[in-house]
Amino acid sequence: MNRAAALEPLPGNPYTPQSGDVSIRVEHYDLTLKYRMQNNRLSGTATLSIRATVPLTAFSLDLVGLRVSKVAARGDKQARFKQSDRKLKVTLSKPVEAGAAITLEVVYEGAPRPRRSRWGTIGWEELEDGIIVASQPTGAPTWFPCNDHPADKASYRIQVSVDSSYDVVATGALHSRRSSGGLTTWVYEEGAPTASYLVTLQIGRYRREDVQLAGVAGRLHYPPALARRVGTDLADLSRMMETFELTFGPYPFDSYAVIVTADDLEIPLEAQGMAIFGANQIDGARGQERLVAHELAHQWFGNSIGVGGWQHIWLNEGFACYAEWIWAEASGAESADQLARYYWRTLSELPQDLLLGDPGAADMFDDRVYKRGALTLHALRLTVGDSAFFEILTSWTSVKRFSVASTAEFIEHTAKVVPDAPLQELFDAWLYQLALPELPSALRAKVTRLLR
Repeated sequence: MNRAAALEPLPGNPYTPQSGDVSIRVEHYDLTLKYRMQNNRLSGTATLSIRATVPLTAFSLDLVGLRVSKVAARGDKQARFKQSDRKLKVTLSKPVEAGAAITLEVVYEGAPRPRRSRWGTIGWEELEDGIIVASQPTGAPTWFPCNDHPADKASYRIQVSVDSSYDVVATGALHSRRSSGGLTTWVYEEGAPTASYLVTLQIGRYRREDVQLAGVAGRLHYPPALARRVGTDLADLSRMMETFELTFGPYPFDSYAVIVTADDLEIPLEAQGMAIFGANQIDGARGQERLVAHELAHQWFGNSIGVGGWQHIWLNEGFACYAEWIWAEASGAESADQLARYYWRTLSELPQDLLLGDPGAADMFDDRVYKRGALTLHALRLTVGDSAFFEILTSWTSVKRFSVASTAEFIEHTAKVVPDAPLQELFDAWLYQLALPELPSALRAKVTRLLR
């Protein structure tokens, strides 16, 4: 994200209006955490490098279920704080101008737990013998104070001390690990801009395996008892990475990690530079391979390119769903066109009451967003042809790398790549009308298989 964009106030956040503060941006989080597994006790110090985007005397951070004992603003000894059940409000002793830097230290502790939301419980959660953090869309405040807005991206340093019998996997690259007195301290650093909901912490008894994924450094973390299943289900991960680099452009981060928990999970999870699967989703028979493709694709669509607001979520989920079809096509299974027509028939039998371009907060994770989003991309592919379609995708991931996007920006981008194609009617029908449009005929464009 360029410097000018970083100083602009954040866009409105209509789906989660109580999360985030649009008057600030956080440039860096430095988290120093100590966690006791036996009694679920977390103590932490968070140091935030903040930039004011408007003149202000007060701002707020999101924090849920943890108690703050100290707040200090560097250079302002008279700054005060007040905590409610969802917010930490900081009042400065004197106004600061737009663009001013604020360094804030927050000391806190408590027994972290999931946050209840309309999308279920999210955030910090205890496993049978470990911890999982699944924050989309507003679960990050369950373990650290943050500006929990999807468009506010920052760099991170995460230091975690835990019982030495456990392994820690966090967002970023492992910088150091040292043990003393029965505790091991792990330090991870992430320099790429990262939204708070994509920052994660996983604690468990894992084996670590380093792998090469088409030239990208890969790490697998899994319980030793699941080694055979992991080896079978992730055997094609390197080829999948190669396919997606060909179709979406270079992998945007330095590495990619996959964590498999000993527990079953309801759904897999993506985080910055990693994906988390439950034992039930790694079955040793590649029964959930589409999910492996889906979560990998999120590194381009959702993580590198984030959304400016949750109303644009089809840019994350529709694209990742279409990546499932691309992988099926590339690996010699069904073609993307076959899958598109199958799911078009499925959607045609469901209620036609969802606007893909603005589905509403309650329905933003509805499966129709995923499938209709993918169908929108397939309709675009059939209309402009493979060459132009994949040029749209690779140039999109290049120009929007590490930033955020809106639906309007994607439409504008397609018009630049294929200026002579009449695409406005297509996007209006698929994104902003309730009725499910017909798919263009497969004969209108040659749908090629990508890799064998």
